[in-house]
Amino acid sequence: MGTTKFILAGAAALSLLASSAFAEDMTGTITRIDRLNGTISIQETQKGTVGAGSGSAGALQEYKAKDAAMLDAVHAGDRVNYTATEANGTGTLTKLQKQK
Repeated sequence: MGTTKFILAGAAALSLLASSAFAEDMTGTITRIDRLNGTISIQETQKGTVGAGSGSAGALQEYKAKDAAMLDAVHAGDRVNYTATEANGTGTLTKLQKQK
C-alpha cells in the first residue's frame, strides 16, 4: 500500500510540473477573435532560434478565453503577451495583455 501511494504522489508531482512548464509567458499577434465561441487565435512570435529572424511568425494557435473580458480587451492585429495552459487537448488563455 505504501509503494502505491508513493507512485501516485510522484505521478501527481510530475503532472503539476508538466502543466506549469507549459504556462510560460509568450508573445504573439491576434489574428482572429470569435466572441460566439469564446476563442482567440494567436500567431505566436518565435523566439531567437537558429535560422529564424527576430520576431518571425511561429505557430498559429486557437485558445479558449478564461473570461469574456479578455475578448473585449483586444482586437485582431494587436500584439500581446499571454500565458496559456492546456488541459485535455484544449488550450486556455490564463493571462492576456496588450503590448504598448
